[in-house]
Amino acid sequence: MENFTSLIINRRSTRRFTGQALSPEQAASILKAALTAPSSKGARSWQFVAVEDKNMLKQLAGCKKAGSAFIEHCAVAVVVTGDTAETDAWIEDAAVASIYMQLQAEDLGLGSCWCQVRNRLTGDRADAEQYVRDLLGIPSRFGVLSIIGIGHREQSCRPVDETQLPWEKVHAGSW
Repeated sequence: MENFTSLIINRRSTRRFTGQALSPEQAASILKAALTAPSSKGARSWQFVAVEDKNMLKQLAGCKKAGSAFIEHCAVAVVVTGDTAETDAWIEDAAVASIYMQLQAEDLGLGSCWCQVRNRLTGDRADAEQYVRDLLGIPSRFGVLSIIGIGHREQSCRPVDETQLPWEKVHAGSW
């Protein structure tokens, strides 16, 4: 990307991927971005599980009744967790790391999409976090915030239309 403004205007959620694998350098760059994300009091409470196995991607795609099917077709899904015993800010820490990965993917010309797991249910109305923990052997003290699906875009999306920004949601000085 040319600059940060261009990056955030052009980054759109991608739910359709080509199936082409990421290069090792691309995957490392995305995970490096997550590991450089700031965290509350430097706790670095986040931990990540990078999944490329097609069978496991298909199973992860079942983590919610709706909104998670795209995971089956991405090149890599990164499960973003946080240590709930380490800090009460694990959700915020994991959220920042999640978006850092998405911005890095965009900078590399890749697409990504956030799949919310925390406080969601599977199609069988089971806890989505527990479903993902069980699939991947994640210890119970780790909350599962999101799964970031990443891959080569099947098609491009239009950038954000800056003329449609909801400036009425910005308050100066007070509400």
